[in-house]
Amino acid sequence: MPSPASFDYAILRVVPRVERQEFINAGVVAFCLEKRYLAARIHLDEARLRALWPEADVDLAREHLEAVRRICEGDPAAGAIAKLSQRERFHWITSPRSTIIQPSPIHTGVCDETGGVLDRLASQFLFS
Repeated sequence: MPSPASFDYAILRVVPRVERQEFINAGVVAFCLEKRYLAARIHLDEARLRALWPEADVDLAREHLEAVRRICEGDPAAGAIAKLSQRERFHWITSPRSTIIQPSPIHTGVCDETGGVLDRLASQFLFS
Protein backbone atom coordinates (compact mmCIF):
# COMPACT_ATOMS: atom_id res chain seq x y z
CA MET A 1 0.00 0.00 0.00
CA PRO A 2 1.42 3.44 -0.92
CA SER A 3 2.41 5.68 1.93
CA PRO A 4 0.91 9.18 2.18
CA ALA A 5 3.08 12.03 0.92
CA SER A 6 2.67 15.77 1.08
CA PHE A 7 2.56 17.78 -2.10
CA ASP A 8 2.47 21.45 -3.01
CA TYR A 9 0.34 23.04 -5.69
CA ALA A 10 -0.50 26.41 -7.18
CA ILE A 11 -3.21 27.63 -9.49
CA LEU A 12 -2.08 29.35 -12.69
CA ARG A 13 -4.08 32.47 -13.45
CA VAL A 14 -4.47 34.51 -16.61
CA VAL A 15 -4.26 38.19 -15.70
CA PRO A 16 -4.77 40.21 -18.89
CA ARG A 17 -4.69 43.61 -17.16
CA VAL A 18 -2.30 43.40 -14.24
CA GLU A 19 -3.27 46.82 -12.89
CA ARG A 20 -6.90 45.64 -12.39
CA GLN A 21 -5.88 42.43 -10.55
CA GLU A 22 -8.66 40.47 -12.27
CA PHE A 23 -7.97 36.89 -13.31
CA ILE A 24 -9.37 33.55 -14.38
CA ASN A 25 -7.95 30.20 -13.36
CA ALA A 26 -6.33 28.47 -16.33
CA GLY A 27 -4.03 25.80 -14.93
CA VAL A 28 -2.72 23.98 -11.92
CA VAL A 29 0.79 22.77 -11.15
CA ALA A 30 1.55 20.11 -8.52
CA PHE A 31 4.86 19.03 -7.01
CA CYS A 32 5.65 16.11 -4.70
CA LEU A 33 9.32 15.78 -3.82
CA GLU A 34 8.91 12.40 -2.15
CA LYS A 35 7.21 10.85 -5.19
CA ARG A 36 9.41 12.75 -7.68
CA TYR A 37 6.35 14.26 -9.30
CA LEU A 38 5.95 17.59 -11.09
CA ALA A 39 3.11 18.14 -13.54
CA ALA A 40 0.72 20.78 -14.80
CA ARG A 41 -2.81 20.63 -16.15
CA ILE A 42 -3.87 23.47 -18.42
CA HIS A 43 -7.44 24.47 -19.22
CA LEU A 44 -7.92 27.92 -20.74
CA ASP A 45 -11.59 28.75 -21.18
CA GLU A 46 -11.18 31.00 -24.22
CA ALA A 47 -14.83 32.03 -24.35
CA ARG A 48 -14.76 33.13 -20.72
CA LEU A 49 -11.49 34.98 -21.22
CA ARG A 50 -12.85 36.81 -24.28
CA ALA A 51 -16.13 37.58 -22.47
CA LEU A 52 -14.27 39.22 -19.60
CA TRP A 53 -11.54 40.86 -21.67
CA PRO A 54 -12.41 41.06 -25.40
CA GLU A 55 -8.95 42.46 -26.18
CA ALA A 56 -7.07 39.65 -24.37
CA ASP A 57 -4.37 37.90 -26.39
CA VAL A 58 -5.64 34.33 -26.07
CA ASP A 59 -2.86 32.86 -28.21
CA LEU A 60 -0.19 34.47 -26.04
CA ALA A 61 -1.85 33.21 -22.85
CA ARG A 62 -2.10 29.67 -24.26
CA GLU A 63 1.56 29.79 -25.38
CA HIS A 64 2.73 30.75 -21.88
CA LEU A 65 0.54 28.14 -20.21
CA GLU A 66 1.83 25.41 -22.52
CA ALA A 67 5.39 26.51 -21.72
CA VAL A 68 4.68 25.83 -18.03
CA ARG A 69 3.43 22.34 -18.87
CA ARG A 70 6.57 21.63 -20.94
CA ILE A 71 8.84 22.97 -18.18
CA CYS A 72 7.16 20.61 -15.69
CA GLU A 73 7.81 17.70 -18.07
CA GLY A 74 11.46 18.69 -18.42
CA ASP A 75 11.05 19.10 -22.19
CA PRO A 76 14.47 20.19 -23.55
CA ALA A 77 12.69 22.41 -26.09
CA ALA A 78 11.33 24.46 -23.15
CA GLY A 79 14.74 26.02 -22.54
CA ALA A 80 17.20 26.21 -19.69
CA ILE A 81 14.55 26.27 -16.92
CA ALA A 82 13.34 22.80 -18.01
CA LYS A 83 16.81 21.42 -17.27
CA LEU A 84 16.69 22.36 -13.59
CA SER A 85 15.66 19.93 -10.84
CA GLN A 86 11.93 19.41 -10.26
CA ARG A 87 12.10 21.47 -7.06
CA GLU A 88 13.82 24.36 -8.85
CA ARG A 89 11.34 24.22 -11.74
CA PHE A 90 8.36 24.27 -9.34
CA HIS A 91 9.76 27.24 -7.44
CA TRP A 92 10.53 29.10 -10.67
CA ILE A 93 6.97 28.49 -11.94
CA THR A 94 5.40 29.57 -8.65
CA SER A 95 7.53 32.63 -8.00
CA PRO A 96 5.49 35.85 -7.93
CA ARG A 97 5.50 37.86 -11.15
CA SER A 98 3.52 40.59 -12.84
CA THR A 99 2.90 39.05 -16.25
CA ILE A 100 -0.15 37.68 -18.06
CA ILE A 101 0.31 34.31 -16.28
CA GLN A 102 0.57 34.49 -12.49
CA PRO A 103 0.64 31.74 -9.86
CA SER A 104 -1.54 31.70 -6.78
CA PRO A 105 0.11 31.30 -3.40
CA ILE A 106 1.43 27.77 -2.86
CA HIS A 107 -0.93 25.39 -1.08
CA THR A 108 -0.29 21.93 0.37
CA GLY A 109 -2.09 18.62 0.33
CA VAL A 110 -1.56 14.93 1.05
CA CYS A 111 -1.88 12.07 -1.40
CA ASP A 112 -1.26 8.33 -1.44
CA GLU A 113 -0.47 8.34 -5.14
CA THR A 114 0.14 11.24 -7.48
CA GLY A 115 -1.91 9.77 -10.34
CA GLY A 116 -5.19 11.47 -9.41
CA VAL A 117 -3.84 14.67 -7.91
CA LEU A 118 -4.07 16.82 -11.04
CA ASP A 119 -7.51 15.47 -11.95
CA ARG A 120 -8.82 16.32 -8.49
CA LEU A 121 -7.27 19.79 -8.45
CA ALA A 122 -8.37 20.56 -12.01
CA SER A 123 -11.94 19.55 -11.26
CA GLN A 124 -11.93 21.72 -8.14
CA PHE A 125 -10.28 24.85 -9.56
CA LEU A 126 -10.51 24.81 -13.36
CA PHE A 127 -13.82 23.22 -14.30
CA SER A 128 -16.11 24.66 -11.65
